[in-house]
Amino acid sequence: MSNELYGQLSVITMRGGEDFAKQVDSYLMGWRSSVNSFVVDAECPRFGSGEGKGFLHESLRGHDVFIICDVFNHGATYKMYGKTVPMSPDDHFQDLKRVIGSIAGKARRISVIMPMLYEGRQHKRSSRESLDCAMALQELVRMGVTNILTFDAHDPRVQNAIPLCGFDDIRPTYQMIKAFIKDIPELSLNENDIAIVSPDEGGMNRAMYYSSVLKLDLGMFYKRRDYTTIINGRNPIVAHEYLGRDVKGKDIIVVDDMISSGDSIIEVATHLKKMGAKRIFVFATFGLFCNGFETFDKAFENGDITRIFTTNLIYRPEELKAKPWYREVNMCKYVSLLIDTLNHDESISSILNPVKKIHAYVDHAVAEGRVKI
Repeated sequence: MSNELYGQLSVITMRGGEDFAKQVDSYLMGWRSSVNSFVVDAECPRFGSGEGKGFLHESLRGHDVFIICDVFNHGATYKMYGKTVPMSPDDHFQDLKRVIGSIAGKARRISVIMPMLYEGRQHKRSSRESLDCAMALQELVRMGVTNILTFDAHDPRVQNAIPLCGFDDIRPTYQMIKAFIKDIPELSLNENDIAIVSPDEGGMNRAMYYSSVLKLDLGMFYKRRDYTTIINGRNPIVAHEYLGRDVKGKDIIVVDDMISSGDSIIEVATHLKKMGAKRIFVFATFGLFCNGFETFDKAFENGDITRIFTTNLIYRPEELKAKPWYREVNMCKYVSLLIDTLNHDESISSILNPVKKIHAYVDHAVAEGRVKI
């Protein structure tokens, strides 16, 4: 890697992401033998009415700025008319724009790292609907953002809205597999003992990647919907139908981009157990758990789910971290590597394609006797 930097590195973390940024900063300082933090002091104070403003405590003229923003951090709050209000994705996005506005065009380059894409599920128009994600991306570009880095976008084709801006959709495949192998003793990755399943047709691409890299069978559920009814803006799912080889006696890895309410994941897991599957492991990049943890606790007690792996890219309440079925996949080092490479103005193509690293790690685990193939 070249020693030449695109600009002086500065990292800004939006509210709620301080712990994540601290770990990222620690890696960057270690790699560069720096005693000074790369994290810039920035804030978005609020008035009593709930209005806010962005404020920087130092100049970023000529800097290469990376802003880390978790728009789904409902653990961050602010005061409005004396009431404590949890921050919504809209609140976080507005604060992100406020910080960009406070830079006032002085930075040499601005890159936004938004782990879960703002309005990413509203990515296409199927009737008279707004195109929120596309509009948000275009707004960031108009404000001077050069690169947008996100993880496991619900539909990466939304980048077509900003064809002249850098957009990277990153998947935590290597980190998931590494955490899985470390956590599960006496694991077999033989195709006769384990298989990959996608919970719906929309997630087939990510499931196919796991299947290809690990050389395992692939199955899929498709959602049969009631198109005569609309509930909460969507057609309700009537049933999940399975397509694929027999899962009897096999461990199953269910791969998805996110867990929202979790109803679909639990229904899929229950269906697989009825078909004779052995253990059910869930890989989900983002764990929102919008409806709480009660149904997951019950599924764990019933043996329908063995483990759920999600990343630390978005907010996780302490209650979740204490659950016996939950495992956290730390992505701080990976994000640090992306920032370091881009700041050196180097390509991240090799970082985005971890096939060799996955194979090397699995081979090492086999040699140590931790994994059978």
